[in-house]
Amino acid sequence: MRIGIVIPAYNVALHIGDTVRSVLNQVHRDWTMVVVDDGSSDDTAAVVRGFRDPRLSLVSQDNAGVSAARNRGAAGLDCEAMLFLDGDDRLAPFALKALVETLADVPDAVAAVGAYERGGRVFPPASGCLLEQLPVRNPFANGGHVLIRRHAVQRFREDLRYGEDWEFWVRLAMSAPSSPMAPCRDPRPLLYLQERLGGAYLGMATDPASYVPCLDAIHDNAGLVALFSPKRRSVLRRRAEAEMQWTVGRELIRHRRYSDGLRWLGRSLATVPNLRRGLLLAAIAVLPPEWRGPLYPYDRVGQ
Repeated sequence: MRIGIVIPAYNVALHIGDTVRSVLNQVHRDWTMVVVDDGSSDDTAAVVRGFRDPRLSLVSQDNAGVSAARNRGAAGLDCEAMLFLDGDDRLAPFALKALVETLADVPDAVAAVGAYERGGRVFPPASGCLLEQLPVRNPFANGGHVLIRRHAVQRFREDLRYGEDWEFWVRLAMSAPSSPMAPCRDPRPLLYLQERLGGAYLGMATDPASYVPCLDAIHDNAGLVALFSPKRRSVLRRRAEAEMQWTVGRELIRHRRYSDGLRWLGRSLATVPNLRRGLLLAAIAVLPPEWRGPLYPYDRVGQ
């Protein structure tokens, strides 16, 4: 199976070399890769040009955002399935092989999904049709651990500056409600995410206003409106808002803005009570950072 890999890249000169090498080192060799330099002001493009492999190409454009970069890269790829890999993440050497085998084993699946690792924690793959889960939260790290059949790939919405991948997964699920997203049998992480203070979470993930356009786009989706009753949609929207509030609080705390973070965590619990999260919130003041799980500070990652 020929795989097309799209890597949007913006000012990731320190990381893009490792990302490209992780693709070059794949056990599955039938792939083509395009790196879209989205107007970087550092040496991102120069690093990519340093690689010599006929399967790798570089496209440069003025800065237009990650969605435009993904759309630009996907448009020119001749492949049977596609994977969107961020420019500062890495694939395990067996990642493409595991995903291809999963699609072969589940011929009606619209996509194959693997586990990923972030901050030293391994997250198992989301799976199934996900039609109840996706309107509430994004169960995917990003596209780097998801292989999508080419015929199912849609364009990313370029008007969304944050959560564009989440909205993409919702449309994918709604367009093929009877087609599952099949989990890989291999439990090992296929994708390793880079956590860094200079990433998107430093800004947009701590700003509640960043989420509103994405939430509106998801909950106004015609497929979702047709699938759920008005009452059920209201419940799903409320749960989605609680997830947003929890994420904002979590990211504020991870950036050591504790008082602001605690306020948003409390707001999330007031919107939709959750026992596990309530216990975590009650204990956070006395827990050492290394015991806080998803609330572990970014500037201590790797220490």
